[in-house]
Amino acid sequence: MYITGLPDILVEPVVRDALREDLGLAGDVTADAVILPKARFRAEFNAREAGIVAGLDCARIAMNLMDPHIRFEVLKPDAAHVVAGDVIARVEGSARAILAAERVALNLLSHLSGVATLTQTYVRVLDGLPARIACTRKTLPGLRGLQKHAVKCGGGHNHRYGLDDAILIKDNHIAICGGVEKALELAKAAAGHTMKIEVEVDSIFQLKQALPFKPDVIMLDNFDLETLREAVGIAGGKTILEASGGVNLTTVRAIAETGIDVISVGALTHSAPVFDIGLDAV
Repeated sequence: MYITGLPDILVEPVVRDALREDLGLAGDVTADAVILPKARFRAEFNAREAGIVAGLDCARIAMNLMDPHIRFEVLKPDAAHVVAGDVIARVEGSARAILAAERVALNLLSHLSGVATLTQTYVRVLDGLPARIACTRKTLPGLRGLQKHAVKCGGGHNHRYGLDDAILIKDNHIAICGGVEKALELAKAAAGHTMKIEVEVDSIFQLKQALPFKPDVIMLDNFDLETLREAVGIAGGKTILEASGGVNLTTVRAIAETGIDVISVGALTHSAPVFDIGLDAV
């Protein structure tokens, strides 16, 4: 599967900030002390477990920010499945520059590959069912675009990217407005013709209040399986239904089997285990 990466102009600021944090005020004093300025280094990014790759652009940019002459060769592109021992990429160039970039490159590549791998685990649990797995806005500060790219690498789907690309009426909006109907009435009046509207409901009663307003999506928050099935029957395919809350690898298939359209999982981005990748000399 080929996944289009983010433009470098969006990735570079994240990588640059990470390098600046790591280099501090004096640069890599260890490499400067023990490695000759003209020393060369060849190394491989090696997978140490099975999973899905994501974040190679981060590793490449980290290396090239330290030295634009570093050669970075991708063998397993983003979204590729790898097993322990697979070579993901090769790097060659200034030893000092490669070692200075190593930790930032590995941190981002390992984290994003972890997001992609966890996402694919969820997707595989739903094999044969039409429900989609989607991430949320529960992302690490500064990494949202990269994490959402990693979710796509794992076969998942993206929810909204921020507060500005869709209207999502949640429980506190409803409480302040005085009810589901008033909140949806105001949202409909404010939304442009290209702006989608989603509303979160926590009961069948609120679902029935929302349906006449024809929102694009209704999020069913913390519904049990029986109530999810009831909600699917009531909605009758008139809108997209999204399940949220109480989702984990043990519960997700049963949730999908109720007939729900989308299952949103915050854990994809806020709790993904790090994927084990090493940078080894060759």
